[in-house]
Amino acid sequence: MNKGARARVILDRLNEQYPETPIPLDHSDAFTLLIAVLLSAQCTDKKVNEVTPALFSAGPTSAAMAALDEAEIHSHIRQLGLAKTKARNVHKLAHILVNVHDGNVPQSFEELEALPGVGHKTASVVMAQAFGVPAFPVDTHIHRLAQRWGLSKGDSVVKTEADLKGLFPEEHWNRLHLQIIFYGREHCTARGCDGTVCKLCRELYPKRRKPVIWRKP
Repeated sequence: MNKGARARVILDRLNEQYPETPIPLDHSDAFTLLIAVLLSAQCTDKKVNEVTPALFSAGPTSAAMAALDEAEIHSHIRQLGLAKTKARNVHKLAHILVNVHDGNVPQSFEELEALPGVGHKTASVVMAQAFGVPAFPVDTHIHRLAQRWGLSKGDSVVKTEADLKGLFPEEHWNRLHLQIIFYGREHCTARGCDGTVCKLCRELYPKRRKPVIWRKP
């Protein structure tokens, strides 16, 4: 089975298994999604969802968040990894949105990636899920599965993203990146599957016997 054929099988199976793709991070609009994704760096979505209700109650908009001081923001997210850095970035980001973008979340990759604590992956999630712009955010799950499934050599997140965009039709990107995340968390985990265990890995590579050692980005 060549790479293109594997991509078609993956798309078909994930569409069957995950017809609905709710965003794992709780949010109500583009601003709260942006903050939630920023907070999720090196942290689980579950943990982020535990702390954001109180944070968003105190700062539901960019203006309200900007009115909070950094210490108060930190008090709401102190359970998260890198809490001090994230609190500082959220505080600065809220002020920039108010002062530069009229309180709105910008709708371009360039403007998003210029915000404190916002990298390409975070910008891609916001562009895809808040604004419907085709994007393919690559997190650890997607990077790992792209290697296991022979879709990318995985030398870098940038390379993985480019490879996946070249294999899958653009109209599927926004949903597919969530489908791959769901599958990776449920069936093809770092410890639970080595490229020979889960149902999809076995279908793609029925004769594979050696584990796939994935390279972290």
